[in-house]
Amino acid sequence: MRFEGYRVVVTGAGRGFGRSLAVALGRDGAELFLSARDFQAAEAVAEEVRRVGGRAHAFECDLADPGSVREFAESAGEVADRIDVLVNNGAPYLNAGGFLEADDAQVAATISAGATGTVLATKAFLPLLLRSDRPDIVTMVSGCGEYGNHRSEAHEAFYAAKAAQAGFTEVLSKRLRPQGVRVISLYPPDFDNPDPLGPEWDAERGNGDALSARSLVDCVRFAIGQPRDCFIKSFYFEQA
Repeated sequence: MRFEGYRVVVTGAGRGFGRSLAVALGRDGAELFLSARDFQAAEAVAEEVRRVGGRAHAFECDLADPGSVREFAESAGEVADRIDVLVNNGAPYLNAGGFLEADDAQVAATISAGATGTVLATKAFLPLLLRSDRPDIVTMVSGCGEYGNHRSEAHEAFYAAKAAQAGFTEVLSKRLRPQGVRVISLYPPDFDNPDPLGPEWDAERGNGDALSARSLVDCVRFAIGQPRDCFIKSFYFEQA
């Protein structure tokens, strides 16, 4: 499916999966609104999107700072009169080597950006989403948000942030459905993230391979490309 005419917000777009999703949707014709804590990182990805034929705007946003989140949404609203898709991707990973090894500031920043930041970004962009006739909220939760999951080496604070995202999106899906807003959550285990501009991106994948960011992008594209009577709430993945 092509996504010409779609306006898509991606948080945490300066690197990793956020960058991969932005480049892929840019290739499909979407207009991207990309945020990162470092504006130059967001702008670098925006330029990559432009080079593959998409439109992109870069913004600085610290998800741990409520004022920064509001400013991001307000700035995007000055460029566009609506947003069709919000992708809650920004959430700092933390692996400090053990529960006690992480300092208090790391714990607070991880939970604040991942949990509170997701709630605030959704709240800030919801008015723009409600102006769309095809509004979707996509959240990259992670397998760490599944009840009982313990296989990741991520710090407990990261698990806490992801559990909060899972609880938030679960109730949000029920409450926004009457307004036609689809809330889609992905729960991937650790996955490979090849360069979306490199040859590895299109490499053939098989049963024995680790989950790829390319497959996750395909899941997002599939979900938001469905007819509006199709509410796909969650994607869960078997961990090899």
